[in-house]
Amino acid sequence: MGACLALFSVASCASCLCGSAPCLLCGCCPSSNNSTITRLVFSFFLLLGTLVSVIMILPGMETQLRKIPGFCQGGTAIPVPGFENQVNCDVIVGYKSVYRMCFAMTCFFFLFSAIMIRVRSSKDPRAAIQNGFWFFKFLILIGITVGAFFIPDGTFPTVWFYFGVVGSFIFILIQLVLLIDFAHSWNKVWVANAEDGGSKGWFAGLLAFTVLYYALAFTAVVLFYVYYTQPDDCTEHKVFISLNLIFCVIISIVSILPKIQEAQPHSGLLQASLISLYTMYVTWSAMTNNPNRNCNPSLLSFVSNISTTEPSGDGTPGQVQWWDAQGIVGLIIFLFCTLYASIRSSSNTQVNKLMQTEEGGGSGGEGVVGEDGILRAVDNEEEKVSYSYSVFHFHLCLASLYIMMTLTNWYQPDATTQAMQSDMPAVWVKMSSSWLGLGLYLWTLIAPVLFPDRNFN
Repeated sequence: MGACLALFSVASCASCLCGSAPCLLCGCCPSSNNSTITRLVFSFFLLLGTLVSVIMILPGMETQLRKIPGFCQGGTAIPVPGFENQVNCDVIVGYKSVYRMCFAMTCFFFLFSAIMIRVRSSKDPRAAIQNGFWFFKFLILIGITVGAFFIPDGTFPTVWFYFGVVGSFIFILIQLVLLIDFAHSWNKVWVANAEDGGSKGWFAGLLAFTVLYYALAFTAVVLFYVYYTQPDDCTEHKVFISLNLIFCVIISIVSILPKIQEAQPHSGLLQASLISLYTMYVTWSAMTNNPNRNCNPSLLSFVSNISTTEPSGDGTPGQVQWWDAQGIVGLIIFLFCTLYASIRSSSNTQVNKLMQTEEGGGSGGEGVVGEDGILRAVDNEEEKVSYSYSVFHFHLCLASLYIMMTLTNWYQPDATTQAMQSDMPAVWVKMSSSWLGLGLYLWTLIAPVLFPDRNFN
């Protein structure tokens, strides 16, 4: 308790034990045990909110809640005079719960993004807030979440949908940047291992993964033409598939041109194959939002927040599903990118500038053994923080919006019918993000050639 009372004193860090409860709970030693743990804990908050959203959107959840005596309005009542069910379960399940949960997470991370603007080192008092006070942060998140569920319906779902579209568009580009960085780092490490150890196994591994990614991308193109196009219909899909196939071929050829290889020795087909596969995923995701059922066999039924069954296309009752294959794949990619963003230590200057991280600065995880033999925390960000606190929180803010759109399949809520339907704007947003992402990757390849005097390594 004494440590908590002294937590605002920087000098108290000298007596703070690494991993002790006061350090972790009260915020003592602002940069102790590094930036990576801090990013992982904030990412855990995001994943926890995602898990809650997934649970509340599961089919039949409202039915189960209504069985709890005295809980839901209109549900099973408790036979006690004067006792009435108080909870509106229509709001805490289905897409409405996802919108409110993700609204709370977005506000939480945006708040910290604003607070952490221009934090340069751990000497800034705000650094202690970033790297500690976890219990109080969790209470703040819970408080915002509870408040979000009291927001009246009205136009909130419709307005928040458009916030989600814009935020998700940006986050798709961030995912692409992280995948590019991951592929560059992967290729660099394996090539270095092969050259240092003289083993051809590393090169064989790179070749195997490159062939695998291209095979999956080509298979996806074939399946798209088979299932998402018709001989006399679906012109948009034919254009989307053909254009992205051509663009993927272009970036693959450019990545191995002699001029490009000379300027960027670590660029190659591994990165291009991974970007091609991700582009095909975004293309698939876009086509699954086309409201034309002839061109979209995976179109979900009319999704209502209240009923668990709706008529299917042939007029027979069917179970409403929130989950489809592209949504599950999207969640897997999201989880990977979120974890990677939390632990990444990139040597790519372009990516570091974009993500506001520094190579080798304040990596953390260090400690000093005192005279008493106890490992104590060390402040390793006194001169400069290893990443932009504000940008990191803004990234999680956008991730919250992306999760909201992914869990609701990018369907737009209808305030009149209290239901959600697919529409074309989501299709164009996703396709635009895929084209912009391909252009961004192409720029990373040709920029060093066009501007040889600038450092792009």
